This record gives sequence, C-alpha cells and structure tokens, in this order.
Amino acid sequence: MIEALQRCWYGRCPGWFLPIHLLLARPLSWVFFLLVWLRRAFYRLGWFKVQRLPVPVIVVGNLNVGGSGKTPLTIALVETIRQAGFTPGIISRGYGGSAREPMPVLPHSDPALVGDEPVLLARRTGIPLWIGRARVEAGRRLLAAHPQVDLLIADDGLQHLALARDVELVVVDAARGFGNGRMLPAGPLREPLTRLARVDAVVVNGGEDVNSEVVPCAQFGMRIVATRLVNLADPTRWFELPQFLAEFASALSAQPPHAIAGIGNPQRFFRQLEALGITAIPHAFADHHAYQSADLPPGLVLMTEKDAVKCVALGKRMGRDDLWFLAVDAEVDAGLQRLIIQLLHLRKRNPNGPQTA
Repeated sequence: MIEALQRCWYGRCPGWFLPIHLLLARPLSWVFFLLVWLRRAFYRLGWFKVQRLPVPVIVVGNLNVGGSGKTPLTIALVETIRQAGFTPGIISRGYGGSAREPMPVLPHSDPALVGDEPVLLARRTGIPLWIGRARVEAGRRLLAAHPQVDLLIADDGLQHLALARDVELVVVDAARGFGNGRMLPAGPLREPLTRLARVDAVVVNGGEDVNSEVVPCAQFGMRIVATRLVNLADPTRWFELPQFLAEFASALSAQPPHAIAGIGNPQRFFRQLEALGITAIPHAFADHHAYQSADLPPGLVLMTEKDAVKCVALGKRMGRDDLWFLAVDAEVDAGLQRLIIQLLHLRKRNPNGPQTA
C-alpha cells in the first residue's frame, strides 16, 4: 500500500490503486494543508513563539518527505562557512534516535541513540553538533558548550518554525522533483509549493534546475561525486574507484556484489553504482533502517556511508571484513556559496531581519 502511494506521488499510480487514492488520500491532503496553514498562521500572529539564537542560523531542509541530499549539502556548507571566516556548529533533530533530551553527538556516538545522520555529520565535519527535538534548546546548549561557535547550520529544520533563521535552503532530488505537487498523503509534500516563494534558494541534487514556474527563487545545481570505497572493518583500507574495480575484478566477475541502502531514495544509490560500472544485487530498506545480521547477505556488500554508520558494530560482531561503503562528496555551484555569504553579511547588518519564512 505504501509503495503504491509513493508511485502515485511521482506520476506512476497503479490503475487498481487510483480510485483509492482519489477517494481517501486527496481529501486527507486538504486537511493536512489546513493544519499546516493554521500552524504557520499561529506563528505569524505571535500565538506560538519564535525564538532567535545569538548567532546566525542557516536552515537546510526540504518540502518532500524522504531523502533529497540534505546531509551531503550540509557537509559541503561547513567548508564554505569555514572559508568565509565563520566557526560553525550543527544542530539536528536526531531523527531515528531514541534520545528525548538535547545532547552532543560525537563521531563515536551510538546511532540508535542520536540518529544515523548526526553521527555521519559529526564524523565528516569534526565540528560541534547537538541534537534535540527542540532545536532552539539544542542550539543554546551547543553555544554554551562551545562559545567559539558563531554560526549554526540547522539540518532538516525547514518546518521547525520555533527557530528563527537567517538563510533558508531547500534541497530537491532532480529525478523526483516535487512529485505530483500535492501535500501528504496525496503527494510527497510536507508544505505547499507556494512555500518556495519565501526561501532563499533551491538546491537541485543531480541537476541544474527544476520547473522555473514552480520555483520562483534562485536555483543551484549539486552533484554527488563518489570518491572512494572504504572498508568497514578497517577504515584505513580504502580504494579509489578504478583501484577497487581492478582489485576485485575476479570476485566481481565471478559473483555480483550485494548493495544495501536504507535511505530516502535507495534507487539513487543503486543507479550511482551502475554509473560507476558496478552491477550489484540491490536490497532496499526503509530510511533510517535498523540493520540486523539477516540484512547483510553473504559475500561482498556495498552500502552508503549513512548505512555504514549503523553497520560498523554489527559487522564487527559478525566478523565481516567484506563490507564496504561508498564515500561521496557534494559539488555545489559556486553561486550558492556567494549568495549565502552575501545574505549572512546583509542580515548581520540587519539583525531584526527574517525569522520564519
């Protein structure tokens, strides 16, 4: 049922499911739209409080449910912000983790407690990172613990309206776009497309732009580039792509490797492997999937870096040395970096600027 619903979101609705979709999903999406509209109105009227932290805040989010590339973009932004002379920190909800109170995330933190994406961000960036369902409180605690931090990046915070923000970025998967343009559950949107008129930029993962009639703000392209394959059991053992293909040529020709992906759009990872010349047996799991021993097939297994965060300990318990993750970097149009720096300097001169979109 869920798979059929998602296919309807992106224009491939099964014929047998269409009457159900029309009868149930669309009326529910109108109710969802009303709730979203009322919530935003309450913030605008001051009935719900918007709180501003003492440092600038960049929000990275999306309108669609599921993955779009926010984590690679956040990692890329950290370097951009550093080059501009800022000392950044990251706050995140910690989705998928069991933590109920704000807490710091370190490279060795337990993903089951703090979430897989925050651990990945901590490992890749090495900067202060706190999680919390209340992003404002997480930000306050981070700043108290790290007074040198003078800018915060809020990972997946577009809909967290209690947090005032200075820059808003929306990430969209070029292959999926905004689907049918409808809100949940009739479509994949958490907010209406009109929300894009109030963000600073849209970052298109895997393309240059999407429909300009739908996106009235600036658009910038982003490419996810595979850099190397890293062994989970021994991270010092890694190969660039040509080296990996040469090293395992006989094994790959004898038996295709398995590919596992528990991300928002697993097919993106499988297509990426194909583009690299690796034909793998795909195994798709739900986003933030908690892996068990039975989920790791025998033989050579390739996975995303996000999945690797959760599979390292499992692989060690199983004594596996044939698990590898594909490390990737985001290449973002230079124009986005210039826009962000301009906005930060502009809003530094006008501290009472935008608070919520």
